[in-house]
Amino acid sequence: MMAPFSLLSVGANVLLKSLGLFCSASAVRCSCVVPVIKSFCTTTGGPPKRPLTAYMKYVQEIQPTFIRQNPGVKNVDIVRKIAQQWRILTPEQKQPFQDASLAAREQYKLAVEKYKAQLTPAQSAAIAEERRQKMAKRKAIRKKKELNTLGKPKRSRSAFNIFMAENFEEAKGTTMQARMKSLTDDWKRLNITQKQIYTQLAEDDKVRYKNEMQSWEEHMTEIGREDLVRRKERRPIKVTSTKDRQKKSTITVLKAKAPKKKTAAKKTVTSTKK
Repeated sequence: MMAPFSLLSVGANVLLKSLGLFCSASAVRCSCVVPVIKSFCTTTGGPPKRPLTAYMKYVQEIQPTFIRQNPGVKNVDIVRKIAQQWRILTPEQKQPFQDASLAAREQYKLAVEKYKAQLTPAQSAAIAEERRQKMAKRKAIRKKKELNTLGKPKRSRSAFNIFMAENFEEAKGTTMQARMKSLTDDWKRLNITQKQIYTQLAEDDKVRYKNEMQSWEEHMTEIGREDLVRRKERRPIKVTSTKDRQKKSTITVLKAKAPKKKTAAKKTVTSTKK
């Protein structure tokens, strides 16, 4: 349950003075700790905007005054100092901001329910698919960062990729697309002998990638990351039943007897001629 506005304002004033962030003795009103009932929608008819956390509400309230009292200080340094101040606050000093964040979260839940009730099944499905794609993209980005951190070797390049890397700076065109088109045309005009140089470089790069991956996977196994080691695909063994074997043997027997019919036919033709 939220405290009265006047009580929260007094508490905020005491908090800010105790941190030494204000040199003025005048009371400063802390408006962030009072939940204001308003629309959370970012655009008309759009989904509700997520509420700020207690820390972000604190930053939102403190940052303008902190910037005015510390002119010339970089924003990065200001945010760092505000974060340090937040960490040294007592639970009682953080409580007003946490209460405001909790109230905003409750309003957000109501706004989300109201928003979802207005959607058609098709719109709900489209939103769910969009969320799924975003989650998959984030997961892929996190996976790539993790692999880079673990030093996974870069994949081998093709002959054309090596050709592009060596000639990209000298390629014609001012845009990426124009240079790519120019390089593609130049690659097509190369004869077999000229392409063979890049083909050999690509083969050497494959050997490099294979050796580095083998060492890297061995290291991953040593540190307990077998989940990153490639699994060799095995072809499934086809299990034949007794009936299939009997059918197969019957077909083999029939095929073996087939030539005898031709021989009998030949004898009949020979006797007719006589």
